Amino acid sequence: MTFRTVVLFAATLLIGATLAHVPASAQSLGDPSSLKARAPDTYKAKFVTTKGTFVIQVERFWAPHGADRFYNLVKAGFYNDARFFRVIDGFMVQFGISGNPDVSAAWSNATIPDDPVRESNTRGTVTFATAGPNTRTTQVFINFNNNSSLNSQGFAPFGKVISGMDVVDSLYKGYGEGAPRGNGPDQGRIKMQGNAYLSTQFPKLDYIKKATIE
Repeated sequence: MTFRTVVLFAATLLIGATLAHVPASAQSLGDPSSLKARAPDTYKAKFVTTKGTFVIQVERFWAPHGADRFYNLVKAGFYNDARFFRVIDGFMVQFGISGNPDVSAAWSNATIPDDPVRESNTRGTVTFATAGPNTRTTQVFINFNNNSSLNSQGFAPFGKVISGMDVVDSLYKGYGEGAPRGNGPDQGRIKMQGNAYLSTQFPKLDYIKKATIE
């Protein structure tokens, strides 16, 4: 066995030992193609935040692609430590950009097909954000009020907050709309710099401590 072979063999063992200590879910977050499980027809997602706990009940029939994506993201821990970076009083609260720039990069092009809008964007409903047809990835929002005008724009709710809506209402709103239209966080910088940017520039933002499938 040559010296080079010994070095390569040792490196392989080291990488294997390192990955063995990394949770499977954490490894999966770097590979969106590995997170494509079909969600149950109905399930609940529990979000423990800096302001308290809220629970979302998801109905797969409302928006199957959205329900499946949300299920996989929550189960893999994607939303853990993510900030509520866009909170607009009277409209909605948005979250779903990872605090880890490497994870954000991995999911930037992991889009899902559009779902038909079967439920209205009423208070408490949860919907994926979109930048146009078939562009949904990881960002979602919770409606504060009846935002039915979003229905005709293709925003398809997939679930609804069934407990803890008072917690959602209490999330910090002081920064308002994001840059460049407002003084809030710049989504591009969140993706590039993660929580390092938000913690220093927008320290009052509330965040998700842990999200789990119930």
